[in-house]
Amino acid sequence: MRPVDAAWLAAYRVLFGVALGVSMQRFLAYGWVDELLVSPRYRFHYWGFEWVEPLSRGHMHALFWGLSALGLAMAAGLAYRVTAPLFALGLTYIQLIDVSTYLNHYYLAALLAWLFAASPAGRAYSVDAWLGQRLRRRANGPAPPQVALAWLALFRTQIAVVYVFASIAKAQPDWLVHGQPLGIWLGASTDLPALGRLFTLPGVPLAMSWAGFLYDATIVLWLSMKRTRPWAFLVVLTFHTLTRALFDIGMFPVIMTASALVFFPPSWPRDMVSWVRARARLAPPAPPVAVSTPGESPARVTTVQRLALGLGLAYCVFQVAMPLRTFLYGGNVLWHEQGMRFSWRVMVRAKGGSTTFLVKSKATGKVWHVSPRRYLTPYQENEMSGQPDLILQLAHSIGEDFALREGPVEVRVEALSSLNARRGAALVDPAVDLLTVRDGLAPARWIAPSPPGPPPPIRPVL
Repeated sequence: MRPVDAAWLAAYRVLFGVALGVSMQRFLAYGWVDELLVSPRYRFHYWGFEWVEPLSRGHMHALFWGLSALGLAMAAGLAYRVTAPLFALGLTYIQLIDVSTYLNHYYLAALLAWLFAASPAGRAYSVDAWLGQRLRRRANGPAPPQVALAWLALFRTQIAVVYVFASIAKAQPDWLVHGQPLGIWLGASTDLPALGRLFTLPGVPLAMSWAGFLYDATIVLWLSMKRTRPWAFLVVLTFHTLTRALFDIGMFPVIMTASALVFFPPSWPRDMVSWVRARARLAPPAPPVAVSTPGESPARVTTVQRLALGLGLAYCVFQVAMPLRTFLYGGNVLWHEQGMRFSWRVMVRAKGGSTTFLVKSKATGKVWHVSPRRYLTPYQENEMSGQPDLILQLAHSIGEDFALREGPVEVRVEALSSLNARRGAALVDPAVDLLTVRDGLAPARWIAPSPPGPPPPIRPVL
């Protein structure tokens, strides 16, 4: 339980709190609260969270205003032990409302919010610390606030897991051999100033695909070494600036850029302030601050600390196991989607298609062709069209709806989906009555095999 300077955790808290506070305001400003959470008549639910429903429109808007304020209060370290858990709880709630709104960076934000809530991140650079609630003083003056080294290891592990599994997700032919789906997306960005014409050149999508793979696979290593760390962070800034310009991925680049700072020495904020003051000739550089006294006996590890270490280790094991579960299913996860969520498969597939449900009365044999638009918003329909478990969920709801009026029915589906520009193929076995199927952890035999062959070659945009 060796202590280290708490400055790194406090600075990370400030950056994270501001970024998420701004993110909540973006949801309000762009109308996403209404579009994604309030307006839909139907909602896709996570297992065990079918009871989660949105508040009324006014209350949902008030919630986002409150979350924005809580994020900024976290950043300021104001009543941290209250504001941080409330923020994490609210952020988790809005993500549980509808599965179709799942994004990897929303999931990461929620995980980090809970880690911050559990951590002593309000111990430095905070209103609480300024009020004297957590300051420790020694005879020779105030000592810098400290946190256990385990917290640094935990946050570093969380960020490393994201990068490592993102690289594993890219280690497949579509990405490394055919440059897809990046070729599709870059083809839609040719009007971008300065860079747009570059995307029309042959080989550029494949080269950028490899650059993205190598970045994810190695950036943690370069950030972890003292000699390469400054240059690696410059690469982080460049990479996320480019991704923000090319793709509408919200605050994710900001969060990941701030997260890269956890690989710097724990005292980096204090060292940076000292360096700036020295350059401005405001004060001489402060000497390095020792976090322990030579000859001092190590503190005895308490039962509570052992329990905390055990929980931290269990959390790390869980974060590694969740992405690995994908490999238990076999096949192409980009097609069947089992194990796709919570596994950091960031932007590795482009899917689109059309779905029609066929409802047949068991009594009369009458067949109805049901469009999902009767139940879903355009956004939900687009998300559902490539995710078999969401198709199954809606099929059961449609079956229940028709059964109330027509008696017992069967529900089959004609679902055509295109993966990374391939020709559309059946995503779900059209012969299967989906009302006889229950979603679960076992491999889904009712999902059709993925289409064989590579995606079509990328044609340069003229």
